[in-house]
Amino acid sequence: MKIKILATGGTIAGSANSATDTTNYAAGTLGIDDLIDAVPEIKNFAEVSGEQICNIDSKDITEKIWLKLANRINELFARGDVDGIVITHGTDTLEETAYFLNLTIHSDKPVVLTGAMRPATAISADGSMNLLNAVKVAASPDSKAKGVLVVMNDEIHAAREVTKIHTLNVSAFKSREFGLLGYVNNGVPEFYRTSTRKHTGNSEFNVENIFSLPNVKIIYHHACDDELFVEAAIKAGVKGIICAGTGNGSINANVEEILIRAAENIVVVRSSRCGGGSVVVNKNFIDGDNLTPQKARILLQLALTKTNDRYEVQRMFKQY
Repeated sequence: MKIKILATGGTIAGSANSATDTTNYAAGTLGIDDLIDAVPEIKNFAEVSGEQICNIDSKDITEKIWLKLANRINELFARGDVDGIVITHGTDTLEETAYFLNLTIHSDKPVVLTGAMRPATAISADGSMNLLNAVKVAASPDSKAKGVLVVMNDEIHAAREVTKIHTLNVSAFKSREFGLLGYVNNGVPEFYRTSTRKHTGNSEFNVENIFSLPNVKIIYHHACDDELFVEAAIKAGVKGIICAGTGNGSINANVEEILIRAAENIVVVRSSRCGGGSVVVNKNFIDGDNLTPQKARILLQLALTKTNDRYEVQRMFKQY
């Protein structure tokens, strides 16, 4: 199996002055060759080569990097000499990059994102094992057609469902509602379920000739909220708004009124800040289903590259 590792930086490529320092470090200081050389066992499971896409802290991820990754992966798979892709990534925005790729890669071949919660210089650093497990999952025939995967802490997650739930712990990633897809059990990838939503090989989204994405903002609703941020977003000319409402996407009366007016000209999606459960809304807005606000934003951005018809956008939210 030929596996290409695309490196983007992050904590997995980070270093600190002390082996006991797990928070005060510089992300994205090591290159892809350093990461591969640190895990020589990888070559027992696949023929591995590396490529440096960027070397950043993932809080600084950009749409330009997303588009570069998606197009590069599609290009590599089209060549026919790569069996799977592993992406090393910082954990802060890993779930967002994973979901973007889940919607824009047009292949059933495995794509696996991994990272680390501790820098490479730390005692008991988790990056090397995560990278080894990610390569094993990417090389497994059982990973085919399961969409983009995230492998962290011996767990295999679906890109659509995984989220970072802890600031520091090595078990920071969970798929809260439906659970993970499987485990890497003693070095062996084993799947127990799959995601039913459309992705990768059957996705309708194509970013080959797209150089920027529509401007969509998330507005986080809270007690005693007012119209300030909605008005600012509309004035700035956004194409869409994700409202991270309370409970079932609830919004107080004043904010809801201005969002109803806004929805006459832009697409407004109601999501929830709860972290679980589907949002069911009235006819004025798009139902964000059970996507987190940050993933709803990505889907709306891609939807708006194709249409601004509210009923078509709603269909996409129900299918993806």
